[in-house]
Amino acid sequence: MKKTELLVTPTSIIHMKELIQAGADAFLVGEQFFGLRLAGEFSVEDIEVATKLTKAHNKKIYVAMNGLFHNDKVDLLAPYIQKMQKIGVDAIVFGDPSVIIARREAGVAIPLHWNTEQTATNYFTANYWGQRGATRAVLARELSLDEIVEVKENAEVQIEIQVHGMTCIFQSKRALLGNYFLFQDKAMEVENRSKNNNMFLHDKERSNKYPIYEDQNGTHIFSPNDMCMIDELDELLDAEIDSLKIDGVLHDPAYITTITGYYRQAIDAFYDSRSAYKEIKKELYKKIEEIQPPLRPLDTGFFFKETVY
Repeated sequence: MKKTELLVTPTSIIHMKELIQAGADAFLVGEQFFGLRLAGEFSVEDIEVATKLTKAHNKKIYVAMNGLFHNDKVDLLAPYIQKMQKIGVDAIVFGDPSVIIARREAGVAIPLHWNTEQTATNYFTANYWGQRGATRAVLARELSLDEIVEVKENAEVQIEIQVHGMTCIFQSKRALLGNYFLFQDKAMEVENRSKNNNMFLHDKERSNKYPIYEDQNGTHIFSPNDMCMIDELDELLDAEIDSLKIDGVLHDPAYITTITGYYRQAIDAFYDSRSAYKEIKKELYKKIEEIQPPLRPLDTGFFFKETVY
C-alpha cells in the first residue's frame, strides 16, 4: 500500500524546518500576488531556499498559483513559472486555466495540481483537467467521505483533501473591510488587515464567529470551526488518498507544528497496524482539543453531514 503524503502550509522557512522535524512530507508555499489564502508569504528567493531545504530532507514543495487572474497579471505567469522550473519545485497548484496556457508558453513541464476550492466535486472534472496536464486534483471541502472515496476510485489523477484547519466559505475581489472602515471615516492598511488574526464576523443567531481578513486578492471569510479528522482517518487511508492537507492559515506556527506531529503519529500508527491507530486516535484528538483556540471549536466539516454556515 502506497503511504499517504502529509501536506502542510508553513508560515516561514524557519517554520518549515520545524515542520520537517514534526513529520511533514510536503509543503505548499507562495505569495499572495499569485496564490490564495497562504499561511505565510514566500518570495521567489524564499522559495529557492525552501526548495533546497526540502530536497535535502527528501520532501516535496508545491507553489501556489491558484488565484483568479485578470489581464494585468497573465503576462507575468509564464516568467514566474520559468523561475519555478529553474528553482526545481515539485508542482504548481492552479485553478485558473490561464496557468496551463502560461506553462505551455514557458516551455516547461512542471507538474500541475488542479485546485479550484469549491468546484472539484466529481471524478469526470478531475479527469478532464488531468487530460490537460494536471497530475493531481484537490477536492472541494464540501464533499462527504463517501463522495471522496468514489472520486478516488474513478480518478485518473492523484487526489488531495484537507483534513485539518479552517475552510474558506466566501471570497470577494472587493476590499470589503477597507470599504467598511472608510465608510466609518477610519483608515486601516491592507497589510494590517491581512495579518489580523482576531477579526471576526458575528452571527448572533447561531452564536458563530467567522474569521475574516483582507489582502490584495480581496476579502476572505472562513468557517467558524476547524476541521479535524485525526480520529477518522481509517477510510481515507484505506482508500489510498494521495495527500492529506493541514491548512495553517490564520493559525500560530507552534500550533501547526504540534498538529503536524499528531497527524504524523496517527498516519504512521495506521500503517504499522490498524489496531495501533485505534489505540491512539482518541488520545490524539483530546490533545488537539487541549491546544485548540477557544474561538475555534473542532468538527468534521462535510465528511459525515451536511454542514451549514
